[in-house]
Amino acid sequence: MPGVLSDALAWVVILTFVVGAVLERRDERYARYVTLAAWAGFALFWLQLVPHFAFVHKSYIEGFLSLAAVPACLYAGYLLYSGRSSLFVLSRAVAVMGAVYLPFETIPAFTLLGLHVPAPRGVLMETVAAQTGFLVNALGYHPELVVGEQGYLNTFRFWAGDHRLEVSVVLACTGLGSMTIFAGLIAAVKAPLRRKLRALAIAIPIIYALNLLRTTFITIAFGKQYFQFFVDEILLLFGSSDPYMVSFFISDRIISQLLAVVALVGITYLVVRELPELLTVVEDVLYMLTGDEYDLADALDVEDVQGTNRGGSV
Repeated sequence: MPGVLSDALAWVVILTFVVGAVLERRDERYARYVTLAAWAGFALFWLQLVPHFAFVHKSYIEGFLSLAAVPACLYAGYLLYSGRSSLFVLSRAVAVMGAVYLPFETIPAFTLLGLHVPAPRGVLMETVAAQTGFLVNALGYHPELVVGEQGYLNTFRFWAGDHRLEVSVVLACTGLGSMTIFAGLIAAVKAPLRRKLRALAIAIPIIYALNLLRTTFITIAFGKQYFQFFVDEILLLFGSSDPYMVSFFISDRIISQLLAVVALVGITYLVVRELPELLTVVEDVLYMLTGDEYDLADALDVEDVQGTNRGGSV
């Protein structure tokens, strides 16, 4: 995230969602007030990320999604406050997502009782980088794995003649974001633990494996400059003057991000078949987008779970 203030805002928002989830069990009326405030704070959080994604990170897809999240969060809060109790499920999911993701994003390395405790993000990035390196080497490419700008062994170094090319595995490249989304959704619904664990066993390994394929693809495509197409157009589109970045923009910002959307839709379908209670969240999102009510159980040939998070107070 952009900085300390952004991290602090994220923690405040997630803690507000957590408080709302706790209050829901005792006093739904006060829970609506608190969760409405949480959704408003979440809208502000995404708004301040738009310039970072669009102009610093140069990801128009992420920039657009961040911008679209602002009215979506405000509308979700309004609907919940107006009586759409099923949105408590999505609110609980956001609380869990943040509680899982933020420690990796914000907790630095520290020393406790003389023992060095590495930053969670560093451990995860170095692990994914090592596994990506194994796949890259297995495919016949042998870049040097070096310490990157963040101080972690997470950067691959290639050479194009005398020009050095480096690509790093950062936190966004670990698949953690997608995994926390599904972990939050699965934890938020009311369902037997056995089926929740089965749903997690479907989602997490698939996301992790696909992410390793993604990082391997981007590393090789950028390092070997395999996508140097429409150079001037791509540089103009992403506001860059470095022609060596074209392969990165095409492989990561265009191909990988579009395929990630397709993959998430497919994984959602597989998880919903194991945990139909999640249809509540999908139907709420569709309602927010279209203004129409949907019953997806028949359309997806999924058993409808009666009395569980569907259309009423939870």
